Amino acid sequence: MTWVQALILGLVQGLTEFLPVSSSAHLRIVSAVFFGDDAGASFTAVTQLGTEAAVLVYFAKDIARIVRAWFSTIAKRLRERSGQTVPLSEQPTRKLPVITGDYAADFRNDEDSQRELDYRIGWYVIIATIPIGVIGFVFKDQIRTGARNLWLVSFMLIAFALVIAAAEYYGRKNRPIEQLTTRDGLVMGLAQCLALIPGVSRSGATSSAGLFLGLEREAAVRFSFLLAIPAVTASGLFSLPDAFEPAGEGLNASGAQLLVATLVAFAVGYASVAWLLKFVARYSLNWFGAYRIVLGLIIMGLLAGGVVSAT
Repeated sequence: MTWVQALILGLVQGLTEFLPVSSSAHLRIVSAVFFGDDAGASFTAVTQLGTEAAVLVYFAKDIARIVRAWFSTIAKRLRERSGQTVPLSEQPTRKLPVITGDYAADFRNDEDSQRELDYRIGWYVIIATIPIGVIGFVFKDQIRTGARNLWLVSFMLIAFALVIAAAEYYGRKNRPIEQLTTRDGLVMGLAQCLALIPGVSRSGATSSAGLFLGLEREAAVRFSFLLAIPAVTASGLFSLPDAFEPAGEGLNASGAQLLVATLVAFAVGYASVAWLLKFVARYSLNWFGAYRIVLGLIIMGLLAGGVVSAT
């Protein structure tokens, strides 16, 4: 891999990771169309560490609050069960685990309610991460080889554009993030497993699942970001040995190139997060669906014409 290729691929990763257009598909397509080869699944996984670092920085206050609420509430409940006396001011909330009815009337942004919400979201992220962890480990070899076929990638770009359109059309989009349930977390976690196939898009899969469940568009996208953190971080760290010691055919990046590409992905990814949250507050995800269909058809045309190789 040349330095120009590393910089371009890092830029592509940062631009597309959080958009529902599939960053892995774009890295695969850019590598094949412009560089005549494949950067590989390990390069994709490692550079995703940069974009996930961007999420950690952007949502640092939210993440710190969720982690603190989860650990403190667990500790307090363990102390209660052990028979120790817990001061009234430190007792965990007894509020209902799910906010129902009128949002403005039932949920007040007080410290107790916020702690309960953060505690629940912490559990939902943990529960929702289990499926992709298991499936990703079992099928890791297939993900790195056959799943990167450009015919499959282009087909999934188009097919999942239709899923996004259906989610926008049928989703009620009337449930705020305060109404997240365990079922919501598990369904979105299962949807995240589809992102193991290049062309699906992690944010597209989880956000669409959230819309089908009736979540507001911004709530679905926000939880999608939080949900991706443990899975993507684990995937990137797991792929480090393969990425730094590449073997076989393909665009093999040096350690320095991987580091620079990851830093570029971080900087561009941070801006992408901020932009997307503002975008989804006003506009439909169908804009991305239309782009996916056009890109998928173009790649199919290039494949049919023999301009690029599927593998």
